[in-house]
Amino acid sequence: MDDVLKLSGVVKRYGSHEVLRGVDMQVNRGDIYGLVGKNGAGKTTIFKMILGLSEMNDGTVSLFGSTDAKSTREARQKIGFLVGAKFYGYLSAKENLEYYARVKGIPVRQIKKEIERVLEVVGLENSKKPFKSFSLGMTQRLGIANAILGNPELLILDEPTNGLDPQGIADVRHMCKRLRDEYGMTVIVSSHILGELEHTADRFGIVNEGVIVREISQDDLKEKENVIEIAVDDLARAKQVLSENGVHILREVEERSTLEDYYFRLIGGGKE
Repeated sequence: MDDVLKLSGVVKRYGSHEVLRGVDMQVNRGDIYGLVGKNGAGKTTIFKMILGLSEMNDGTVSLFGSTDAKSTREARQKIGFLVGAKFYGYLSAKENLEYYARVKGIPVRQIKKEIERVLEVVGLENSKKPFKSFSLGMTQRLGIANAILGNPELLILDEPTNGLDPQGIADVRHMCKRLRDEYGMTVIVSSHILGELEHTADRFGIVNEGVIVREISQDDLKEKENVIEIAVDDLARAKQVLSENGVHILREVEERSTLEDYYFRLIGGGKE
């Protein structure tokens, strides 16, 4: 596999508190990779290590095959990211993006066309009102538009569906798939909404207490559990003597694991 990102033994401490305790993680080209974990598990800190926004205490981060600090810094120019959304309230979506496009060094002659492209991708091409009047869903869309300015090879989205309604969540899911399928981006998206992430990503890293305890694929979720629902014509007798002759089994149903089931079996706890 052609990996675009590899973390090996990454440790991050704040004082005596160890937030990351030796993170190993691999994201392959073309993945939509879901980083799964409860709030405080270490997801955002992992992103900070990848983006170079905070120094690690130990371990290595390799981006696009980088082998040293200099090549890793250069490789970070291929990353777009949404970690919060900071915009000027009195400016429109287009005007905010014009500012960030210049900050990112996009050639002036390309800015107008690039802004039109990203606003179309996120569905804000007709928006003219100032950012201060945006809904949460529109704010997240604009954040994603800003992240994909310049068509990065790797896109990082930190909790992009947080607080959105079902339609907004579905829109983000479709955007992730479109960016991968049409623009060739590799996407990492974090969430604690396990059911939604299951429908978005094709590989998952399960984070708990500062480590990625397991990386799994959609194929792993297809493995059947040894759980069978049996409908019988004599329930009372079946409970007592299922092995006796004469009990007619009407139906057997094999259940598929969900990402939520897999997560709670691995981490512990469960649905309330």
